[in-house]
Amino acid sequence: MKKVGLYIKKDRKAAESADALESWLHRRKVTVVRRESLPPGRRFENHDLPVAPGDLDCIFVLGGDGTFLSAARWVGNQPIPLLGVKFGEVGFLAETAEENLIPAAEKVLSGDFNIHPRMRLEIEIQRDTAESVHETVLNDLVINKGALARLASIETHINGHYLTTFRADGLIVATPTGSTAYSLAAGGPVVHPTVKGIILTPICPFTLTNRPLIVPDAAEIHIRLSEKSSNIMLTFDGQVGLPIDETDTLIIRKGPHPVQMITMPGRHYFDVLKAKLRWSGGRV
Repeated sequence: MKKVGLYIKKDRKAAESADALESWLHRRKVTVVRRESLPPGRRFENHDLPVAPGDLDCIFVLGGDGTFLSAARWVGNQPIPLLGVKFGEVGFLAETAEENLIPAAEKVLSGDFNIHPRMRLEIEIQRDTAESVHETVLNDLVINKGALARLASIETHINGHYLTTFRADGLIVATPTGSTAYSLAAGGPVVHPTVKGIILTPICPFTLTNRPLIVPDAAEIHIRLSEKSSNIMLTFDGQVGLPIDETDTLIIRKGPHPVQMITMPGRHYFDVLKAKLRWSGGRV
């Protein structure tokens, strides 16, 4: 390891830990590129954002899941491995906790770690009045109505075949990684990250038989609002939002560039899952 990135939550405690880690890395002759995370809830802009330097050997992400998702956007399509360090509340994407930061960094510098790819979704929004919008997500894409809007009518096709029109408060299209995020809160299934599928979870559907559905990761999903509508928002990984209407067509497919996640030896997905969800007395 010659050059690493630090991607840090805007938080005093995370910044202090980053200072300590940066000093520790400098003593080992490692160059550090440091960046503070962008706040979520920003309006989407269809232009190139600053991306991480391509010569980084890895990136330490100090924060919660939101910070990790923001770091994945900073990496873009580059195969730079990410290590999540928990400073948030839940931390499904974190591989270690703040108190174990230096021991984890020692393992990373010595090469004692594994890398597991996590699928991303690629989204294209075809607009009648402007050029197409392109974005990728690690967790999910969410179509959601505003507080005073009527139920959304979300016409959905899979591989060119009509599936259904969801009449609901919204629709979540998630990766297996995102199955433990908003999709889970909306009643969707927990899906292991290595399962090759895409999850469709309606939010408060008007028809109770509209249940969550898992389709193959090779599927291409086309979505369009079937009625004239307003106050409908599209959000990418809960980070940025974009208003949409019935003139927009969403095309969703598996992205070609997965996120490379660093995992520590001896840490198992199901142990993390039952601890975070408090199964069988597990602790966060």
